[in-house]
Amino acid sequence: MPTARRERAVGTVSETRRRLGRFGVWVAPFTLLETPVAVQRSQFARIERLGYGSLWSGETPPGTSVGGREVFTQHGLMLAATEHIVVGTGIANISSRAAVAMHTGAATLAEAYPGRFVLGLGGHAGERPLTRLREYLDAMDQAAQRLTQLPAPAYPRVLAALGPRAHRLAVDRADGVHPFLQPVAHTAAARAAVGPDRLVIAHQAVLLDTDADTARSRLRAVLAMGAGAPLSPYTVHYRRLGYGESDVTGQRSDRLVDDLLAWGDEADVAARLTAQLDAGADHVLVHPFAADLPAAVDQLEQLAPLLFDAA
Repeated sequence: MPTARRERAVGTVSETRRRLGRFGVWVAPFTLLETPVAVQRSQFARIERLGYGSLWSGETPPGTSVGGREVFTQHGLMLAATEHIVVGTGIANISSRAAVAMHTGAATLAEAYPGRFVLGLGGHAGERPLTRLREYLDAMDQAAQRLTQLPAPAYPRVLAALGPRAHRLAVDRADGVHPFLQPVAHTAAARAAVGPDRLVIAHQAVLLDTDADTARSRLRAVLAMGAGAPLSPYTVHYRRLGYGESDVTGQRSDRLVDDLLAWGDEADVAARLTAQLDAGADHVLVHPFAADLPAAVDQLEQLAPLLFDAA
């Protein structure tokens, strides 16, 4: 990486770390789909008042049976409903829009809300996904250079990187990584791979429920929706982390489920979130499993005193 670009990346990372703080929030697209926009606005403001430093959601892949709201429109709602919280896409899917649209959408939100927008991207599930992602980043950069009439504020971008090759791409072409549904061990591996000059924004699924069977069944249902499919990048990656066939096939083992989902009482869940920080995360996104946004924010409110008193 050229020296000027590396210096810009280090400066962007440092400023983004400062703005993010320790803990943020990740909300599932399906949860938002179940929540009217008017209710979303009040709940986003509630999240900000609780002290969380960021608010993220994702985008359902093209062709899925249950869709979601368009990612830049959704995140624009989040920004408009709050005053200072950082908002990030986790992730904007590169299969859903042309690279020029990805850049112009991100640049517009970054201009409208300076310092408050992070672009997380990834999601190509076809052949040679890293080659496709590298080419997509090239096209985004070319669009930024070509569209000189569009203000081009620097917005951080992070990649949905799981394995070593994706981590190297993030070091070369992004400001860090934002992996989804990974254990603490992966956070440590990601930090070792990307070094101190890149962001590691961890995602942690949580459920405030002390019944093991109930909690585990909730995560198994999520895995059954796609992340746990035999050829899923997630399943491949869990094997890479050392989980065996008995862990990643069938109903998935209690070991895997318990490593991916922080469940129990407030102290149990807060301990796992802190463990993510101790493993090298700059910022941990708390993803409450809930039927709708108000129920998710209820869990966030229960956790907040432990997270922010500890900070």
